[in-house]
Amino acid sequence: MTSTPDELRAEVVQARERLGDTVAQLAARTDVKARAKARAEETKERVRSAPVPPPVLVVAGAAAVFLVALMVRGRRAEKGRIWA
Repeated sequence: MTSTPDELRAEVVQARERLGDTVAQLAARTDVKARAKARAEETKERVRSAPVPPPVLVVAGAAAVFLVALMVRGRRAEKGRIWA
């Protein structure tokens, strides 16, 4: 199959466009600073949109952790070792 000069030119133009797109994608991947900044913005937005737990749940969770710590300490004290 022989190609005409116009067909070859069209193929070259298409290949250049594909190569340009590939180079642009690679350049975007290597721009670490921009990627980190975008990731930080995404994280900020996710945190801002996250529901805030009611204070009652926070206090109840802290109390539960405190009680568990006291129970562990009590059992260890029975065995003769407090925190070790």
